[in-house]
Amino acid sequence: MPLHARHFTLGEARLLVDTIRSDLARIVEIKRSLDSKSYDVYRHRYFGGAGPNGSGTYPQELDELVNTVRNLNEQGVLVKSLDDGLIDFPHFRENGEEVYLCYKLGEEDILFWHPIDSGYAGRRSTTQL
Repeated sequence: MPLHARHFTLGEARLLVDTIRSDLARIVEIKRSLDSKSYDVYRHRYFGGAGPNGSGTYPQELDELVNTVRNLNEQGVLVKSLDDGLIDFPHFRENGEEVYLCYKLGEEDILFWHPIDSGYAGRRSTTQL
């Protein structure tokens, strides 16, 4: 039974990357901005207290970050790193194995894939799909 409901061909994933590249860049930009304000996006709180303004409120950019990631997820894209703009696309190899097509912001194209259980360190060339 597949782990994911939506799967992409390599061609579909490549087309989508072209349309979401700016979203990935914005995610990385917002994450860096929040890091510079000592905001922990993973725990939804400031490191060490109430924050620079003493209010303890969420930074304004957090809504944009959450909405952008949610939008990508709704399209079937798996956001793996907010820091690097690393994403995966569920894919079936010709042999039926469910894998991830892997893209990192700054790469010119989707050039790698990896088994689901190996992660980024297990990336292999898409010529080996």
